[in-house]
Amino acid sequence: MAKRSRGVRAVARALREDLWTAAPAPPPHAQQTGWLEWRPALVAPLALVAGLLLILNANDYMFDYQLSKDLGFVLACVQSVALVVALYRPIPAWWATTLATFVAAQSLADARFAMPFPWTHGGIGVQAAVLFLVALRVRVRASVTVLVISSLSGLVCLASPPQTSYYQDADVAVPVFVAATAIGAALRGRAVARSRLVEQEELTAEERARRTLLEERNRIARELHDVVAHHMSVISIQAQVAPHLVENPSEELKENLAGIRENAVEALTELRQVLGVLRSEDPLSETVRHAPQPTLDRLDDLFGNVRGAGLTVRCHTSGDPLPLSPGVELSAFRIVQESLSNAIRHAPGTDVRVEIGYRPAGVTVRITNTAPDRPAPASPGAGHGLLGMRERTAMLGGELATGPTPDGGWEVTAILPVQPPAAPTEPAEDTP
Repeated sequence: MAKRSRGVRAVARALREDLWTAAPAPPPHAQQTGWLEWRPALVAPLALVAGLLLILNANDYMFDYQLSKDLGFVLACVQSVALVVALYRPIPAWWATTLATFVAAQSLADARFAMPFPWTHGGIGVQAAVLFLVALRVRVRASVTVLVISSLSGLVCLASPPQTSYYQDADVAVPVFVAATAIGAALRGRAVARSRLVEQEELTAEERARRTLLEERNRIARELHDVVAHHMSVISIQAQVAPHLVENPSEELKENLAGIRENAVEALTELRQVLGVLRSEDPLSETVRHAPQPTLDRLDDLFGNVRGAGLTVRCHTSGDPLPLSPGVELSAFRIVQESLSNAIRHAPGTDVRVEIGYRPAGVTVRITNTAPDRPAPASPGAGHGLLGMRERTAMLGGELATGPTPDGGWEVTAILPVQPPAAPTEPAEDTP
C-alpha cells in the first residue's frame, strides 16, 4: 500500500512538473539551439496564419456553433494568440487551446447544419500545430501526456448531448494530433542526439588535448632527467675527489663535502625513482631510452633523414657558437625536429630553411617553409606539435612565435636564453 501511494505521488509530481508550469522549455543544448534561433523570424508568418485562423474560427463559433459574438470572438482570439505564444511558452499555449475547445463545445446551441465536433475546421489545425510545438520543446513523457489529455477532452465533449446535428471528427482529428506529436518528438529526439554527440566530441577533444599535454610533459621530464642526472653525478664525484686534492684538509671542509656528496646521491636516487614512474609505460625500446640526448651538433643527421622524405632543407648559422646548457641544446633540437615533422605532414614537397642564430644572451631558432606544391594527405597525428614547442620554450623562459608567411608557408621562431630565468626570491630587508 505504501509503495502504491508513493507511486501515485511520483506520478502526480511528474505531471505537475511537466504540465503545471509557465516557464519556457529549455532547448536540448545551450550551444545547439537549432531552429530556436529563427523564432523571431517565424513570428511574422505565424501571426499572419493566426489572423486567418481567427477569422475562420470566429465565423464557425458565431454562425455554425451559434455562440454569442463576444464569446465566439474571444475563443477564436485565444486559439490564434496561443498559436504564436507556443513558440516561446508551449505548455501554457496548449492549455489555452484545449480549454477554448472544451468551452466552445460545452457552450454551443443547436447547429444549423452538419458541422465538425468538438473541433472546428480551424481548431484542428491550431491544436495540431500547438501539439507539434509542444513535442518539439518538452520531453517525450510530457508530449504523450499532452496528446492523451487533448484526445480525452474531445471524447468527453462527444459524450455530452446534443449530438444529432453534428458529425464527429475525432476519427480525423486524433490521427492528425498523433502524427503532429510524433513528428515533433522525432525532431526533438534528433536534436537531443545531435547535441549529445557534440558534447561528447567536445569532451573527447578536451581529453585528447589534456592527454597529449601530459604525454609531452612526461617526455620533457624524461629528457631533462638525463640532463640533471649527469650534472648531479658530476657534483657527487667532484665532492668525493675534492678532499684528496687539498693538503691537510680541515674537518669542516671534509664534513661539508661529504654533505654535498650525500645530498647529490640522495637527489640522484629520487630522480631515478621518478624516472621509473615516467618510463613505466614508455613504448620505446631500451636502446632508444638510454641513448644520449640529441644536441644541435646532430642536426646534419636529422636533415639527412628529412631530405630522404622529399623535403629540401637548407641550414644557415649566424653568430659565434657559444656553449649552451644541455636543456637549451635539447629544446632547440626538438623544436627543429618537430617543425620539420610538421612540414612533412602538412606541407609535402616544400623548401625548408633552418636558421640558427647565436647571440650573447641566447640562441634563436627559425624554421620557415614555403607553400606546399600539392595537397597534404590526411595525417593520423593528434595535431599538438606546437604544444610541445611552447612547453619547452616556456620552461626555459624563452619566447615562441608561429604563424603563416605571406607566401602561404609557415614559420616557427624560438628565442631560447642561455640561462633560465632565476626563481623569484624574497626581497631583502632594508639595511640602515
